[in-house]
Amino acid sequence: MQNWRYFKGSLLVTVLGLIAGYFYGFYFYGTVSGALKTVFLVAILTVLEISLSFDNAVVNATILRKMTDLWRQRFLTWGIAIAVFGMRLVFPLAIISIVAHLNPYEALMLAATQPLEYERIMKSVHIEIGAFGGFFLLMVCLKYFFDASKEVHWIKLLETGLSRAGRIEAIEIVIALIALVGASRFLQPHDREVFLIAGLIGIIIFIVVEGIGDLLQISEDVMADAQKASAMMFVYLELIDASFSLDGVIGAFALTNNLFIIAIGLGVGAMFVRSLTILLVEQGTLSKYKYLEHGAFYAIGSLAVLMVVNTFRNIPEAVTGLIGAAFIGLSLMASRIELKKR
Repeated sequence: MQNWRYFKGSLLVTVLGLIAGYFYGFYFYGTVSGALKTVFLVAILTVLEISLSFDNAVVNATILRKMTDLWRQRFLTWGIAIAVFGMRLVFPLAIISIVAHLNPYEALMLAATQPLEYERIMKSVHIEIGAFGGFFLLMVCLKYFFDASKEVHWIKLLETGLSRAGRIEAIEIVIALIALVGASRFLQPHDREVFLIAGLIGIIIFIVVEGIGDLLQISEDVMADAQKASAMMFVYLELIDASFSLDGVIGAFALTNNLFIIAIGLGVGAMFVRSLTILLVEQGTLSKYKYLEHGAFYAIGSLAVLMVVNTFRNIPEAVTGLIGAAFIGLSLMASRIELKKR
C-alpha cells in the first residue's frame, strides 16, 4: 500500500480530468448522456496511454536515476507540462497549422468546430509521423543493444553478439539507414520521399542529442558538468516521450476525433507514467529486477518497427500494446527467477 503514495498526484489529476471531461462533454453535446460518454472516453484513453507507455516509464527511469535531484524535479514539473500540454495538445495543433497552412488560432478553431476535418489532416501525415517517431525510437533501441560496455544480458546468445558488434563505430546508424531505405520500398513512389526525409530527421536528431550529451560530459567542474548532462538527459527524455506520444495520439482516433477529449485522456495517462517512473527510481526496481530494462528496450524496438510498418500496413493499437506488455512481463518473470537463484 505504501507504493500508492507515488500515485496521489496522478489520482488527483484523474479526478480533475474526469470532471473536466464531464463538463466539456455536457458543453459539447448538451446532454447528460453526452457528458457521461465523454467521461467514459477519457477513462479509456487514459488506460490506452498507460498500457502503451509502461516501457516508456522503464526507459525514463533508467535515465532519470542518472540525473541530479534538481533535474529530476524539473522532469516532474516542466516535463509533465510539456507532456500533457505540449505533446498532447500543442503538437497536434502545430501539425494542423503546418499541413493546412493555418495560424494557431485557426487550427484550434478547426479542431473545435470541424473534428472530422481535423482527423483527416492528422491522418494525412501518418507516414511522416510514423517514420520520424519509428526511426528515432529504433536508434534508442539499437544504441542500447550495440553498447560494447554492456555487461548484463537477458537473451545472452543475441545480446552478447550485438554488444560485441557495438565495437564497430556507428554500426547502429548504418543499420538504421539500411532499414530506412529498405522500408521505403514498401511504400508507393510518391510517398517514399517524405518517408525517407522524416526517418532521416529522426535519426539525425537522435545523433545530435547524443553528441551534445557526450560533449557536455567533458568538463573540469564536476557539479556543473552533472547539471549540464542532466539538462541534456531531460531533453532526451522529452524526445523519447514525444516519439511515444505520436503513436498514442494517432491511435486515439480509433476512439474519438475530438482533440480536447484526446488531450485530457492521454494527459491523465501521461501523469500516471510519470508517477510510475518515480516509483521505479526511488524503489530501486531496475536494480532489483535486472532484466526489466532489457524488456523495455525490446518493447521500444518492437514499437519502432510497428510504427514504421504502420506507414504502409495498418497495425491495430491492441497489437502494439500487447507486444510491449509481453516483453515487459517476460523480462519481469526472468528477473524474479534470477532473484530466487541468489
